[in-house]
Amino acid sequence: MKDVYILAIESSCDETSVAVIKNGCKVISNVVLSQMDTHAFYGGVVPEIASRMHIENITVVIDEALTKSGLKMEDIDAIAVTYGPGLLGSLLIGLQAAKTLSYIYNKPLVPVHHIAGHIYANNLEAPLVFPLIALVVSGGHTELVYMKEDYNFEVIGSTLDDAVGEAYDKVARVINLEYPGGPKVDQLAHKGMDTYNLPLPLDDDTYNFSFSGLKSAVINLKHNEEQRGNDLNIENLATSFQNRVVEILTKKTMKALKEYNVKNLIIAGGVSANKGIRDKFNELCIKNNINLTIPKLEYCTDNAAMIGAAGYYAYKIGKRADLDLNAKAVDKLN
Repeated sequence: MKDVYILAIESSCDETSVAVIKNGCKVISNVVLSQMDTHAFYGGVVPEIASRMHIENITVVIDEALTKSGLKMEDIDAIAVTYGPGLLGSLLIGLQAAKTLSYIYNKPLVPVHHIAGHIYANNLEAPLVFPLIALVVSGGHTELVYMKEDYNFEVIGSTLDDAVGEAYDKVARVINLEYPGGPKVDQLAHKGMDTYNLPLPLDDDTYNFSFSGLKSAVINLKHNEEQRGNDLNIENLATSFQNRVVEILTKKTMKALKEYNVKNLIIAGGVSANKGIRDKFNELCIKNNINLTIPKLEYCTDNAAMIGAAGYYAYKIGKRADLDLNAKAVDKLN
């Protein structure tokens, strides 16, 4: 069988990334240029600045990815690109670059949903085994997805408001942690004790999630403690907050595995780098004889390698886009 090489472009937020992926599983090159230091000054991603920096960086990153791969455009079989969801201005830069390459070199253009990319980051670890449940946890998404075969997505639950990563970052700001605050909350959580009475968010029979109430509870707790003149123990608060997040994520995910009679679980998205989440899922999956896969840390956050992995399978089933493909800030996974 002929090897298939996918050139992938990811620019949905504040990382400009280009990768070359072989057969959906082997990373030939993966270049990620982060804007984190720039946005840290503002305490979060500024969309206008992000899109301008993508313009400055995209051609440099494409050239570097190709150089590192040792391949030429003539060796590439298709161009895969994130078309959404994400920041519109950022998406448009990667999309325009992909369409230009597709037109000039007469290569198929393969549209990839950002969440599909996160899911297929796991294919860079080991081939996906079906049926499976995917828990996607990131700054913009919290979703449970059932897959009976490759590139077949059934979203069975999603967040009704804040995504889990967004909640982490908002809590981090409340307790005055620098951006990006989510990883810092995770670090503090391993140093404290669960002493604060925070609610378990949306503890119901659905597979949906809601983290706005938990975030509000943290804000109110801080305000009340300040009004009383009490010192807030941020390590204990981080522990209490993270314990509630981990409890609801594991509770609903394990419920889905049981009710769908599935023995394969993958976790994906930027928040899958969280040590508390990884440790608890590892423990539960061993206890319940569930096969667990989590990407390497470098493939948890936004990167083009995951888009290339997903793009390979989209290419294989014939997904193509015309040059009028447009960016979508919001788009359902299907």
